[in-house]
Amino acid sequence: MAYVEAEYFGGTGSQVAAVWDGGRVFWGPERRERGPINHALRLLGVHRTDSHDEFGSVGLDRHRHLEDWLD
Repeated sequence: MAYVEAEYFGGTGSQVAAVWDGGRVFWGPERRERGPINHALRLLGVHRTDSHDEFGSVGLDRHRHLEDWLD
């Protein structure tokens, strides 16, 4: 299981991610400007494609904006 969080405004912000395995923290939590979410997804076995990073490969790019979650 992974926890992911991203907060950006005007191109500035950060990501936080952590991964659990068997109820124990396996990796993280890690906070950086870019990268923790894709790293957590890779640890879960997600692979990037030619046209999408890990974030996009699992469809999270459909929900980049809060308004997208309300539809």
